[in-house]
Formats: sequence, C-alpha cells, structure tokens
Amino acid sequence: MVNYNPKDWFRFIITFNRADTVRKLLPILVAVGVYSFIVVYIIEFMGLSDNAHLKNFSLMHTLLSFVISMLLVFRTNTAYDRWWEGRKLWGSLVNNSRNMALKMDQLLDPAQVDARQFFRAMIPNFAYSLKNHLRQHAVEPEFTESTLFGVHNLRLSEHVPQQIAMSIFGKMHDLQRQDVLLPEHLLLLNPEIQSLMDVCGACERIKNTPIPFSYSSFIKKFIFIYCLTLPFGYVSTLHFLVIPLVVFVFYVLASLEVIAEEIENPFGTDDNDLPLDTICKGIHKTVTQTFDHTEQLAQADRLSENPKGFSYEK
Repeated sequence: MVNYNPKDWFRFIITFNRADTVRKLLPILVAVGVYSFIVVYIIEFMGLSDNAHLKNFSLMHTLLSFVISMLLVFRTNTAYDRWWEGRKLWGSLVNNSRNMALKMDQLLDPAQVDARQFFRAMIPNFAYSLKNHLRQHAVEPEFTESTLFGVHNLRLSEHVPQQIAMSIFGKMHDLQRQDVLLPEHLLLLNPEIQSLMDVCGACERIKNTPIPFSYSSFIKKFIFIYCLTLPFGYVSTLHFLVIPLVVFVFYVLASLEVIAEEIENPFGTDDNDLPLDTICKGIHKTVTQTFDHTEQLAQADRLSENPKGFSYEK
C-alpha cells in the first residue's frame, strides 16, 4: 500500500509513481493518440470536416456521456466497497487476535510455559497463513514454530488457516480437560475462536467472487467505442485539437476502470491493495508483547521474593 500525505497536492501533480494509471495506460494512450491523428488527418484531407451529418455526430456523445458516467460511478463504488469491507475484516482480525491473547495470557499461569508459547506463536500464525492463503503464497517462510505445533503438522496442500484455527481450539479443549481452563473459560473464548474462520470465509468470498464478466466486459467495450468515435464528433469544431481531447478523455475513463480492477481484490500485492504484511506484523508484535509482559512481571515477583536467588530447600 502506498503511504502518502493526502494534503500534498503539489506532489500528486508533478510525480508519477508505480501505482499511477499513467504508467499503466501509456502504451494505449499513445495508440489512441495515433489513431485520432489518422482519423483527423483523413477527414481534413478529404474536406469532410464541414459535413452536416458529421457535425451532428457529437449528439451521440452528449446522450451517452450521462450513461457512461453512471456506469463508472457504480463500478468504482462497488470496487471500493469490496476494498473497505476487506479492511474492516482485517481490522476485526487484529482486535480479536489481541483479545484472544489478552484472555489466554491471564487465564494461563506463567508456569504453563509450553501452552503460553503455543498461543504466542499460533495466534499470529493464523494471520500470516490467512494472508498467504489469499495470495496463494507458501506459508512456511513466515510460520513460527512452537514446541507443541510445527509446520510439519500442517497439510500444506489443504486449507492451512482452518488447520491452525482447529489446533488453537483443540489446545484450548485439551487445557479444559486437564482442568487448566474451566468450561466457562471456553464460553469466554468462543467469540474470538469463531471469528477466525468468519473473517477467513468473508475474505474468501471477496476474493473468489469477481465482478460479473458481462458487466465488466460491457464497460470496457463501451469506453473503447465511446473514445474511438470522439474524433468523428468533434473534428468539425476542434480540428487537430481533438487529438489531445480524445487522449485525455480516454485517460480519465480508462483510469477509473483500471483503479476499480485493482482494488476489487484488496488482498494482493499491488500498490493500492491492503497492507496485509504490516497488519500481520502488528498482530505478531502486540501478541508477543502481551505474553512477554506477564512473564516479565512473574519473573520480577520471583526475584523480589528471593532477591539473591537463595534456595531454601534442605
């Protein structure tokens, strides 16, 4: 995701970064400019610019401009809704991961070293695995091993986030059977556990349900035909000045479609996609700090009770 200052207008105007649509559309903008020049040159060479029928051709663009504007507004709003819903889902994953860490940190005694290490590792592992699952990347490089669960316990060809969520719930159930956790503790933890797969399922719905093909295809064809006919409609009044006009109109309309295409799947690695790497690192940092803080306090209490480390055993 591109970090920027929204109030820095001057930078927006004079710079072109990788996410700017000018870079992506530059080849086709040049092609549209060349096409417009050829059309205008032929019309001017044949003396057709004063033709009455050609002058009235611009009426079609006047009638269709409202239609194309409504289509593009709906297209961009739909794409942004998907982007914003994805951001809300990952925001809820951050909150639920923190809440689960806080609850497990307080419910587990510092003496439960293996269990605490398990949750310290597996809660962030779920976020990393969900990110890589949505991007179809390998999970092993970002997986944190624990003494109770390692990457060798995963079936990597299957649904990895579900396996990690299952292991978290299974460990909680084992602790309840060992009387480390009480049954009411599982009721307290159930909303956070359930939210893991709820977030996963909602993200998969966004990723696996693109805009209908016919709708997306129609908008592209409409923009293309609309811009290709612009030289015929305005050559009588603008002559060769119609060339930059057509290029600019095509840039505006095509840019809206390109932006919508990029943000409708917000879980990828494009410049305008969600900062999932940063979010996962934030979850890992806060969860680790939560468990470490309690362990440091427990260690400080032990040192205060026995400052010189004397053993009172006979």
